[in-house]
Amino acid sequence: MTRDQVPTLQEFVEGLEKRNPGQPEFIQAVKEVAETVLEHIRANPKYHKHQILERLAEPDRVISFRVCWHDDEGNVRVNRGYRIQNNNAIGPYKGGIRFHPTVNQGVLKFLAFEQTFKNALTGLPMGGAKGGANLDPKGKSDAEIMRFCQSFMSELYRHLGEDTDIPAGDIGVGGREIGYMFGQYKRITNRYVGVLTGKGMEFGGSPIRIEATGYGAVYFMEDMLKRIGETVEGRTCLVSGSGNVAQHAVEKILALGGKPVTLSDSDGFIYDKSGITTEKLAYIKELKNKRRGRIEDYAKEFGAEYHAGKRPWSVPGELAFPCATQNEITGEDAGVMLKNGVVAVSEGANMPSTLDAVRLFQGARIMFAPGKAANAGGVAVSGLEMSQNSARITWKEAELQRLLRDIMQEIHDRCQRYGGVAGDDKYIDYVKGANIAGFVKVADAMIAQGVV
Repeated sequence: MTRDQVPTLQEFVEGLEKRNPGQPEFIQAVKEVAETVLEHIRANPKYHKHQILERLAEPDRVISFRVCWHDDEGNVRVNRGYRIQNNNAIGPYKGGIRFHPTVNQGVLKFLAFEQTFKNALTGLPMGGAKGGANLDPKGKSDAEIMRFCQSFMSELYRHLGEDTDIPAGDIGVGGREIGYMFGQYKRITNRYVGVLTGKGMEFGGSPIRIEATGYGAVYFMEDMLKRIGETVEGRTCLVSGSGNVAQHAVEKILALGGKPVTLSDSDGFIYDKSGITTEKLAYIKELKNKRRGRIEDYAKEFGAEYHAGKRPWSVPGELAFPCATQNEITGEDAGVMLKNGVVAVSEGANMPSTLDAVRLFQGARIMFAPGKAANAGGVAVSGLEMSQNSARITWKEAELQRLLRDIMQEIHDRCQRYGGVAGDDKYIDYVKGANIAGFVKVADAMIAQGVV
């Protein structure tokens, strides 16, 4: 292959694997984008001339550091912290911080890569980044979490700024952790600026930030269904996870007249054939957000089925909302879902479907919304929080609800614009549409800014 030839997918992936050994999640994320974007690059040679895809697959900056802290018994504990700043062509770096024992460089590189496309799809001026640490927050006291967050921020702060990099929360990082990190940033820098989003309303947070990701995933589903003259109302809905995203996906499904029947955590899932109601959802929020209990407790409380060590994709349903974590839907799961009547999937988590699963959904021509499009509601409202912080104001909840709804509609429309399939004017490939729409936005900015 000469330098002026666009590589085949195999050639591109072989080079990617050589440069990133032992990082399967990152390889998966980039390969999924390359499968659709390479065709667009062949039709638009300027993107190959400027090596845009190759540059996007190499983070601007990979930051790794030691995090030392004391537990409640006075023992010294050591973890590893990261920040992956992937691309800032269209705005300052933006992306969450994750505390989970599975966190490593490859996982965060995948998340930062995905975040770059997701942020571009919102239409807001935000680049892509992700960070975190391999801490397991389970069983930690508030004092231990505070000391860890303070130690983590004591190193990370030097790489952040309201016009440089603005993290948010993610798995294992909620309002409590954001508060502790913000306090430490303020202490070290002596500056009160919007350098983190997802803050409490008491100190610069935004209304509906907590709800935004889950709501957004359901809004995207609503838009896909609306396009073919259908609605969420009366549909049986499968939801995985039981944290913030899953809870608010269920809340919005109920508001639109759907019937959610499943939720899960790392131990297993519950199947409530009669449906998760508003009252039962209130129990889930109390269980997970305050008592930090396990989803099995719901089954005991309401007499629902509990399936230990399994995921909810074997349950019959029509609409699926994977809201837990990456690669939770395998090819085998996808086959079962299709047999059981699933007609649409909207990903509330980041890359929850394996490549095999995605290909099955595409082959079956069902409506499938990838996470970089469907779960962009959270970062969209984070971007709006940044604007409020810069202006030293707080917008009304009704205005933010309207803006979130409009942004999700615009993301759907961008995906539809690029997601057409030759020979089938009824089907929209939302994976293709999201990848190309996000790529074009970032690529054109990169070309305009030169080789940097």
